[in-house]
Amino acid sequence: MTPAHRTSAEPSTVPSPTAPPPAHPHHPGRPPAEPPPPTAPYRIGRVRNVARALAVAACVPYVGLKLAWMAGSRVGIPDGSPLLDGGVVLAVGNAATVLMVGCVVVLALLLTRPWGLRVPAWLLVVPMWVASGLLLPIMTAYPLQMAVRLLGGSGGGAGSGGDPFLDPWVFGVVYGGFIVQGIALGALFALYAKGRWGLLWQGRLRELPRTPSSSVLRVAAVAATLVALAPGLAHLLWAAGATAGLNEGRVAERTSDFHVLETVNALFVAAAVAGVLLLAFRRGGRLPLRVPLVLVWAGSAQVACWGGWLSLAALVGAGVVSDRPTTAMVLIYAVQMLVGTLIALPVAHLLAERAAASTSSGARSGTRA
Repeated sequence: MTPAHRTSAEPSTVPSPTAPPPAHPHHPGRPPAEPPPPTAPYRIGRVRNVARALAVAACVPYVGLKLAWMAGSRVGIPDGSPLLDGGVVLAVGNAATVLMVGCVVVLALLLTRPWGLRVPAWLLVVPMWVASGLLLPIMTAYPLQMAVRLLGGSGGGAGSGGDPFLDPWVFGVVYGGFIVQGIALGALFALYAKGRWGLLWQGRLRELPRTPSSSVLRVAAVAATLVALAPGLAHLLWAAGATAGLNEGRVAERTSDFHVLETVNALFVAAAVAGVLLLAFRRGGRLPLRVPLVLVWAGSAQVACWGGWLSLAALVGAGVVSDRPTTAMVLIYAVQMLVGTLIALPVAHLLAERAAASTSSGARSGTRA
C-alpha cells in the first residue's frame, strides 16, 4: 500500500529498523511487552481420527463382557469353569480391568485433543509405557499362536489342561480387541511424540554425546544384563520344554500356545537388554538412535509390566493348589519387574537430559539473536 492510499487508522510514520521502540504508555522509556506468537488452531488429521475411533470402539466388546459378568451373566463361561467360583475376588478383578480399559479411552482422547499437549510428560509417558507392557505380549504372541495352530500345533485357551476356562470365541473377541487397541494407541502416541519430542531421538547412535550420567547408564546396563539372565534363561528353557520351576497346572496345560508365549517373553528380555547396551556403550555406528530407544521402550515395558501383572495374579492366587505359582515363578516375575525398571529409569533420565540440553540451547540461541 502506498502512502497515498494510507487510511486514518494506519500510523502516519513507519519506525525504521534502527529507531528505538516506542515507550510503554504507563512506563516511559520501557518498550512494550512482545505479544505472544500466533498459534495455529489445533488440528488432527484423518489418521488420528480413525485411530482414536478404533481405540475406543475396540474397548466395547471387552467392557461389555466384563459388565455382563459383573451383572451375573454367564455368557462365554462354560460349565465347570473356575470363573463360576470366583466370588468377590473375581468381581473386584473385573471392575479393576474395566477401569484399566477406561484408561485406554482417556489416553486416546489425550493424544488427540488440545489439552493433551499441556499434560506433563510423565503423566502421559508412564500410562503409555504400562499399556505397552500389557498389550505388546498379546499383540505379538496371539497372532503367532494362531499361525502355529494353523500349521498343525496343538493350541488351547487358558485352563485347557482341565475344566474349560472360557468359550474359545471369547479369546478371539477379547484378544482381537486388545490388538486393535495396541495398534491404534501406538499410532497415536507415535504421532504425538514426534510432534512434541521428535528432536530427542534424531541422529545416529554414534552421535549421542557423553554426559555426566553416561557412566550411570553403563553401570545400570551391565547390572540389568546380569540380572536379566535369570528370567531370560527361564523363559527360554520353558519354551524349549523344560518344566523346572513350573507348577503342576502349568505343566499339565502346556500346549503350543504356552511355548509361543514363553518364546516371546524371552525375546522381549533380549530386546530390552540389547537396547540399553547399545545406548550405554554407543555401539552400532550409523544405527539411528530411535532403534535402541524403541527396543528399550518395548522390552522394558513388557518385561516390567507383564511381570507385575503376573505377580499380581500370583498374590490374588487361585484356590486350586496345583494352579498356585511356585516360588521360582514368583521370583522370576519379581526379577522381571526389577530388570524392566532398571533399564527404563536411566534411559528416561538420558532423554530428560537431552530435552534440557535442547531447551537450554534454544534459549541461548534466542538470547544471541
